Amino acid sequence: MSAAPATTCSTSRAAELSASVRMDRTRRDLLAAIIAATLIALAVVIATLAVGGRADPARLRAAASNLDGAWRFHIGDDLRWADASTDDRGWETMDLSAPPGSHDADVGLPGYVGGWMAHGHPGYRGYAWYRRTVTVPAGKRAWDLLGPTAVDDGYELYWNSVRLGGSGRLGGVPRVVGTRPMLFALPFEAAGTRGVLAIRMYMQPDNAAADDGGGMHIAPLLAPRPESHALYRVQWWRTIAGYIVDLIEPLAMFALAGLALVLRRRSSHPGFLALAGIALVLSALKRLENPTYAWTDLLSLPAYVWWMNAILAPLGMAAWTLAWNRWCPRAWRAVDVAALALAVAGVAGGAMHVMALTRISRLGLLALLVLTAMRMVRDGPMRLTALATMTWVLVAQFPDELSAIGVPGIWFPLGIGVSRTQYAYAIALPLLAVLIVRTLSSNRTR
Repeated sequence: MSAAPATTCSTSRAAELSASVRMDRTRRDLLAAIIAATLIALAVVIATLAVGGRADPARLRAAASNLDGAWRFHIGDDLRWADASTDDRGWETMDLSAPPGSHDADVGLPGYVGGWMAHGHPGYRGYAWYRRTVTVPAGKRAWDLLGPTAVDDGYELYWNSVRLGGSGRLGGVPRVVGTRPMLFALPFEAAGTRGVLAIRMYMQPDNAAADDGGGMHIAPLLAPRPESHALYRVQWWRTIAGYIVDLIEPLAMFALAGLALVLRRRSSHPGFLALAGIALVLSALKRLENPTYAWTDLLSLPAYVWWMNAILAPLGMAAWTLAWNRWCPRAWRAVDVAALALAVAGVAGGAMHVMALTRISRLGLLALLVLTAMRMVRDGPMRLTALATMTWVLVAQFPDELSAIGVPGIWFPLGIGVSRTQYAYAIALPLLAVLIVRTLSSNRTR
């Protein structure tokens, strides 16, 4: 009878050892999966950037005519200006010839020129028209126009007074969407004739454009079929490459949020995992706005800006603040209360376009996160990994503040723009995945 306690103790130690071995194996398997997923995502991104960043094939560009050079230009709006018979000799002349190697500062679209603000109309927002005469080569081939791939903010394209289509909806209540590659078929009888191409442009009144904003930034192309369709596909590859990171990273964020939810009850930091999962979902929705706006008509420009600035940005930063507050051994209630109050201020500032409130919210949340980081340095587990992860999350969450102190906001590897925020998340997400796995504890119940 005296051996029973020893047997019980031995059995308990064996069970603990077995649970520890199983947990170590689980951690190793999860870390291996994280490494594999990261490498696969990186390969997909690099391959897409490499394809999208290639120059237009010389054979296709040789068959096409770049409609750059001199255009007639007039601010204001009058649908009669679409008529081929309109006398535009008194209009301004605007040169859309791009300097060699020029590209836009976002995706890297080639052939970029400054808009009407850089051509004598600083600060102007509203409607304006571009017109020019185009000669279509003779022959039996059908011809297409490839629309401008960068405009502020929407347009309609007319050929000899006939509307062929456009980006967004203009008129009494304009609805502007992201500009993407568009293909417009010319009438078959256009071959061997001269026609008038008129483009009606509209810029949102509240567009916070740069000094060279407004109107058409990349000239249309005239190309025969099938070369026009091949060029259209090339343009789409470039547009997809420009936002592929903003598709891959949100998918990784959703996966990480799911992992945090699954592992929360077995973690030594369940509160951190729960709130980090919420922060990841909000961050993913914010990043997904970019490809949604660029590739589809689902989001108008005002809706894109409203969701980004008034909802997702302040709530996301507040969720990260609450999460990191719970990484410390004891969450500070004052930090929670202040973070929620600042989130409300940020939502109000974004909804009412009160920049002072937005600024107070962002700087206040940044101060709370810095305070939390100082606590983590002094007293917190896994300090190196946790602080490195938090630092890259901060870089991703506060791009405007970094730009204000001169940190470059975008680079162009392989000819396609990749933003500082995208680089930051590319580092932060694998680190966060490792951090989540390292919180697993064999002593937690399922």
